[in-house]
Amino acid sequence: MPEPTPISPDNPREKERIDAFNQSSFARLLNMTIMEAHDGYARVVMACGQALNPHAVMHGGAIFAVAERVAVSIHIQYIAPATGTLEAVAHRVADNGRYSTFRVMVYEDTRTIAEFDGVALQVNHPV
Repeated sequence: MPEPTPISPDNPREKERIDAFNQSSFARLLNMTIMEAHDGYARVVMACGQALNPHAVMHGGAIFAVAERVAVSIHIQYIAPATGTLEAVAHRVADNGRYSTFRVMVYEDTRTIAEFDGVALQVNHPV
């Protein structure tokens, strides 16, 4: 997968949130970067880095981390092992004003690695 170029959103507040996440200890620890985000959509890239398990494939917890945000309920299905750079693409499929349901697909190149369905609590960020 070619190295993606971050896309800055038009909304300065969203850009602040993306920058805050990308500079967080958690994102740096797992080598994750939000590449694109806007209302109801996000695309996150994570290099495998140090997230290999003893079988030399990416640990399921790392795959889970690239798909999860502020979830209160989650179902993830692991489909294939991964060893390279992952891309998680999230789409909001429902929203009631307090909770949103998301479908997140995790890919390594064009191969599907995991499918994630979750309910997220809407959080008002301080940034």
